Amino acid sequence: MIDQGNAIEIRNMTKTFRTYKDKQKTLKEMLTRRRGEVVENVVLDDISLDIKKGETVALIGTNGSGKSTLLKIMTKILYPNKGTVETNGKLTSLLELGAGFHPDFTGRENIYFNAAIFGLNREEIDKRIDDIIAFSELGPFIDEPVRTYSSGMYMRLAFSVAINVDAEILLIDEILAVGDQHFQNKCFDKLEELRDSDKTIVIVSHSLGVVKILCSRAVWIYKGKLRLDGDPTYVISKYLEQSAIDNKEEAKQAAESSESLPRGAVFIDTPVPFQSVPLNQPLVINGWSVSNSLDGQVEILFDDKPLENIARVARPDVFKAYQEDYAGFIDEGTTGLTTTVDASWITEGNHRIEVILRDGTTKRQIDHKTLRIKADANPVNPELDQD
Repeated sequence: MIDQGNAIEIRNMTKTFRTYKDKQKTLKEMLTRRRGEVVENVVLDDISLDIKKGETVALIGTNGSGKSTLLKIMTKILYPNKGTVETNGKLTSLLELGAGFHPDFTGRENIYFNAAIFGLNREEIDKRIDDIIAFSELGPFIDEPVRTYSSGMYMRLAFSVAINVDAEILLIDEILAVGDQHFQNKCFDKLEELRDSDKTIVIVSHSLGVVKILCSRAVWIYKGKLRLDGDPTYVISKYLEQSAIDNKEEAKQAAESSESLPRGAVFIDTPVPFQSVPLNQPLVINGWSVSNSLDGQVEILFDDKPLENIARVARPDVFKAYQEDYAGFIDEGTTGLTTTVDASWITEGNHRIEVILRDGTTKRQIDHKTLRIKADANPVNPELDQD
């Protein structure tokens, strides 16, 4: 019997997935259904966890750690191999974008269909449908088939239904990463409202800043085990410390291997592709790069000519987005890049800018981006043209 003060109770729960070490390699093996050695992969190992009513809890961990599987077990999409999971209260979930939607139904029809899955009858949905449509901001498109919707529109509709079914427990798996900034902010405001009204919220998120703001508690899942449970700021700090250790070990192995390549990304923010720039004026190039290379290097070429004096600058937005994946290798003050092209190089016509991220030891390319711009006496940029 679940403690009435708890919304979710998990006791000694283990989840495994079965895979085959040697898969079928020939048509004959497929037809005769011969299979190789069975391997039991332990995804979650002896997890015990109580989530109290009214708590807002984040599940954090690297990809593959088991946190999303844990959320699916709470929802009863998956079932454990051992142990028990009990919930206490009406539950709704946002685990997969558009799950429960029929692509040929309109947005309005899918509201009725999806809300019915959450346990509402027709009369209850009728009372809520105007609020659902208003929150989603999909009024002009609500009677169009959802197969015509973008991923952001899917998310708006799914979130709007989920928050209007009067659930006592809300489970969310990173779905709020989809959509424009305006609607993301709106969703977070709504989650804060639900939190303050004593709803129980469990969220899987890689947005560690959001976890600190929204959640009263963080649970760190590491390689299938519950590693740490407590104050979000403290748990996140320990999580990032371990991520830095793991990332450095990964980078060390990549450096020692002739086949493995460090991870990384590089990007040019300005100028934007096909931008028109004024003739004979210095051109500032801004961008960023992240990498787990022990000595990553960035090159910027203008019409195949290397640019000097590439400065590292602060990019807090990039740091927040990548601090988890590259813990131990990046810091807020040096993720940005900036350099200036001499005015004498900005002649009339088309020009090519290329930025390359290399491993400093092997000189192998990790990532690169290319864009073209046009120098013109009377530059006109489409994004600024109101006609």
